[in-house]
Amino acid sequence: MRIGELAARTGVSVRALRYYEEQHLLTSARSSGGQRHYPDDAAERVHLIQTLYAAGLSSRTILDLLPCVDAKVNTPESRALLRAERDRIDQRISELVTARDRLDAVIASSESPASGCTYADLAPAH
Repeated sequence: MRIGELAARTGVSVRALRYYEEQHLLTSARSSGGQRHYPDDAAERVHLIQTLYAAGLSSRTILDLLPCVDAKVNTPESRALLRAERDRIDQRISELVTARDRLDAVIASSESPASGCTYADLAPAH
Protein backbone atom coordinates (compact mmCIF):
# COMPACT_ATOMS: atom_id res chain seq x y z
CA MET A 1 0.00 0.00 0.00
CA ARG A 2 1.12 3.57 -0.57
CA ILE A 3 1.85 6.05 2.19
CA GLY A 4 -1.48 7.87 1.86
CA GLU A 5 -3.37 4.59 2.17
CA LEU A 6 -1.37 3.63 5.26
CA ALA A 7 -2.00 7.04 6.80
CA ALA A 8 -5.74 6.72 6.16
CA ARG A 9 -5.89 3.17 7.46
CA THR A 10 -4.02 3.98 10.69
CA GLY A 11 -5.07 7.56 11.38
CA VAL A 12 -1.40 8.56 11.50
CA SER A 13 -0.13 11.48 9.46
CA VAL A 14 2.06 11.00 6.41
CA ARG A 15 4.66 13.11 8.19
CA ALA A 16 4.66 10.73 11.17
CA LEU A 17 5.05 7.73 8.86
CA ARG A 18 8.06 9.36 7.23
CA TYR A 19 9.49 10.02 10.69
CA TYR A 20 9.03 6.36 11.61
CA GLU A 21 11.03 5.45 8.54
CA GLU A 22 13.76 7.94 9.42
CA GLN A 23 13.96 6.32 12.86
CA HIS A 24 14.06 2.82 11.25
CA LEU A 25 10.83 1.82 12.97
CA LEU A 26 9.03 1.21 9.69
CA THR A 27 10.28 0.15 6.28
CA SER A 28 8.99 0.53 2.76
CA ALA A 29 10.04 -0.40 -0.71
CA ARG A 30 10.37 2.33 -3.32
CA SER A 31 8.79 2.23 -6.74
CA SER A 32 10.75 3.29 -9.81
CA GLY A 33 9.10 6.69 -9.37
CA GLY A 34 10.28 6.91 -5.77
CA GLN A 35 6.90 6.28 -4.14
CA ARG A 36 6.85 4.39 -0.86
CA HIS A 37 5.08 1.03 -0.82
CA TYR A 38 4.38 -0.70 2.49
CA PRO A 39 3.68 -4.36 3.15
CA ASP A 40 0.20 -5.49 4.20
CA ASP A 41 1.22 -5.81 7.87
CA ALA A 42 2.46 -2.19 8.04
CA ALA A 43 -0.78 -0.95 9.60
CA GLU A 44 -0.38 -3.37 12.49
CA ARG A 45 3.21 -2.21 12.92
CA VAL A 46 2.14 1.45 12.97
CA HIS A 47 -0.50 0.71 15.62
CA LEU A 48 2.15 -1.00 17.74
CA ILE A 49 4.52 1.97 17.36
CA GLN A 50 1.72 4.35 18.36
CA THR A 51 0.91 2.23 21.41
CA LEU A 52 4.54 2.19 22.50
CA TYR A 53 4.87 5.97 22.01
CA ALA A 54 1.68 6.47 24.03
CA ALA A 55 3.25 4.39 26.81
CA GLY A 56 6.10 6.89 26.93
CA LEU A 57 8.79 4.95 25.10
CA SER A 58 11.35 6.84 23.04
CA SER A 59 12.08 6.11 19.38
CA ARG A 60 15.38 4.52 20.39
CA THR A 61 13.74 2.25 22.95
CA ILE A 62 11.04 1.27 20.46
CA LEU A 63 13.74 0.46 17.91
CA ASP A 64 15.46 -1.75 20.47
CA LEU A 65 12.19 -3.49 21.38
CA LEU A 66 10.77 -4.12 17.92
CA PRO A 67 12.93 -7.17 17.15
CA CYS A 68 11.83 -8.67 20.47
CA VAL A 69 8.18 -7.95 19.72
CA ASP A 70 8.60 -9.35 16.21
CA ALA A 71 9.86 -12.57 17.84
CA LYS A 72 13.00 -12.39 15.74
CA VAL A 73 15.07 -12.02 18.90
CA ASN A 74 14.44 -14.23 21.88
CA THR A 75 17.38 -13.92 24.23
CA PRO A 76 17.66 -13.37 27.97
CA GLU A 77 18.74 -9.80 27.18
CA SER A 78 15.76 -9.08 24.93
CA ARG A 79 13.35 -10.51 27.50
CA ALA A 80 15.03 -8.41 30.21
CA LEU A 81 14.54 -5.30 28.07
CA LEU A 82 10.86 -6.10 27.58
CA ARG A 83 10.40 -6.71 31.30
CA ALA A 84 12.20 -3.49 32.20
CA GLU A 85 9.90 -1.47 29.92
CA ARG A 86 6.85 -3.25 31.31
CA ASP A 87 7.99 -2.46 34.85
CA ARG A 88 8.58 1.20 33.91
CA ILE A 89 5.06 1.38 32.46
CA ASP A 90 3.63 -0.26 35.60
CA GLN A 91 5.39 2.37 37.72
CA ARG A 92 4.00 5.16 35.54
CA ILE A 93 0.49 3.69 35.82
CA SER A 94 0.82 3.68 39.59
CA GLU A 95 1.93 7.32 39.55
CA LEU A 96 -1.00 8.28 37.33
CA VAL A 97 -3.48 6.48 39.58
CA THR A 98 -2.05 8.36 42.58
CA ALA A 99 -2.37 11.67 40.72
CA ARG A 100 -5.97 10.85 39.76
CA ASP A 101 -6.81 9.94 43.35
CA ARG A 102 -5.39 13.25 44.57
CA LEU A 103 -7.43 15.15 42.02
CA ASP A 104 -10.53 13.24 43.09
CA ALA A 105 -9.85 14.27 46.68
CA VAL A 106 -9.44 17.92 45.66
CA ILE A 107 -12.66 17.79 43.63
CA ALA A 108 -14.55 16.24 46.53
CA SER A 109 -13.09 18.79 48.93
CA SER A 110 -13.94 21.71 46.67
CA GLU A 111 -17.54 20.56 46.38
CA SER A 112 -18.15 20.73 50.13
CA PRO A 113 -19.65 24.05 51.29
CA ALA A 114 -16.86 25.32 53.56
CA SER A 115 -13.81 24.16 51.70
CA GLY A 116 -11.04 25.55 49.64
CA CYS A 117 -8.41 23.80 47.62
CA THR A 118 -4.87 24.20 48.91
CA TYR A 119 -1.47 23.06 47.78
CA ALA A 120 -1.54 20.51 50.60
CA ASP A 121 -4.47 18.81 48.89
CA LEU A 122 -2.28 18.11 45.86
CA ALA A 123 1.04 17.48 47.61
CA PRO A 124 2.25 13.88 47.78
CA ALA A 125 1.53 12.06 51.01
CA HIS A 126 4.63 11.21 53.02
